[in-house]
Amino acid sequence: MTFAPKTPIADILANLEAGTTSASALLATALERASDPSGEGRRVFLRSMADTAGAEAEASDRLRAAGVPSRPLEGLPISIKDLFDVKGQVTTAGSKVLAGEPPATADAPVIARLRAAGAVLVGRTNMTEFAYSGLGINPHYGTPANPWDRTTRRVPGGSSAGAAVSVTDGMAVVGLGTDTGGSVRIPSGLCGLAGFKPTQRRVPIDGAVALATSLDSIGPLAPTIDCCARVHHVLAGEAVRPVSPRPVAGLRFLVPETIVLDDLDVPTATAFEAALSRLSEAGAHIVQRPMPELLAIPEANAKGGFAAVECYAVHRRHVDGNPEAFDPRVLSRIKRAGEQNGSNYVTLLARRAEIEAACRAVTLAFDAVLMPTTARVAPPIAELEADDGAYGAANLLMLRNCSVGNFLDRCAATIPIQAPGEAPVGLMIMGETMADDAVLDIAAGAESLFRAD
Repeated sequence: MTFAPKTPIADILANLEAGTTSASALLATALERASDPSGEGRRVFLRSMADTAGAEAEASDRLRAAGVPSRPLEGLPISIKDLFDVKGQVTTAGSKVLAGEPPATADAPVIARLRAAGAVLVGRTNMTEFAYSGLGINPHYGTPANPWDRTTRRVPGGSSAGAAVSVTDGMAVVGLGTDTGGSVRIPSGLCGLAGFKPTQRRVPIDGAVALATSLDSIGPLAPTIDCCARVHHVLAGEAVRPVSPRPVAGLRFLVPETIVLDDLDVPTATAFEAALSRLSEAGAHIVQRPMPELLAIPEANAKGGFAAVECYAVHRRHVDGNPEAFDPRVLSRIKRAGEQNGSNYVTLLARRAEIEAACRAVTLAFDAVLMPTTARVAPPIAELEADDGAYGAANLLMLRNCSVGNFLDRCAATIPIQAPGEAPVGLMIMGETMADDAVLDIAAGAESLFRAD
């Protein structure tokens, strides 16, 4: 026995402990799927780590055979976004620009923690260049197609594009991603996965190529919220515990009517309304009301926000010296840094704190805030590749809702809520700053309602 795509961690770990599978068998299955010429593997992985993964899997099997107590992620094949330092490898962040940089001299802290927890790292996954888009399109290495409607070939969501498809297609059990404006939650939502963005300070961002150090966070894309929780605890350096699903009966949820419900397409609006009805029927108290405090976020970001200026600070040498090597659509966004000066940036920092406080005063009365993870289902890749205007409009809509949580430094989970056979739609459950465990428990309780179908 190996594993079917999207098998929960708990089930795989149980099979490993029972001896009905092995870490080496799991890895062999993941690598076979990744190398299938009819599959998405050549667009999912920018670099295979098969050699080191094989050694890690063999070591895991030997430890288990010797009766050594298993670690939390013992023997599980996990993919890592091409944003994280791995000792001896060049971290290219989905770009051509960084290919000539020196190899990393040490693992990023999150990579070291995954390895210490027994994970088998199968490869580096494709992504939007420098993580600067919510669509997942990469003109340098190709774009892996969303598992839904492969005939049309739709975007997987970004920027952790390959991470999502590695999980949906069984090339990994979990994908490690980053989230600056939704880059974990967007591809999770569009591909029918669970995803979790922690409060930024919970997980160290050192050793990851920065997009915006004020906003960057690191989280998992996985089959279930329980999977997300187990991996999150490892990444945060905390004791790992299975999630404790919280019954939704009696919970108070706020649904803001400002911004986050604008311009929803029919599949998203239909799935979201059905999800609210199901939660209400299960005993949740749902309050829908305007939240004008959210209007201040796009106003504060009008000159490009944190991402443009902080990304330019990291990549200025390449932007100024080798601009032709960039994805033009990424380059144009980085260059928006020119719209800000030092005074603008300091004002933005102060304004963020004010907006955080204003929003907290509204949401503290609720257990969580609910909204659609994205405003639309996944659009076709070809349409966006061919039209800059369509690309820009779609990108803004993909990022809009998730980026609220990053600006406010909140934790947030996404779970799939679409009806069977329909396009994937995510429900985002956003909590207060540092309420990560509570949000995971609430999300797991809500998830159980939708997994009953």
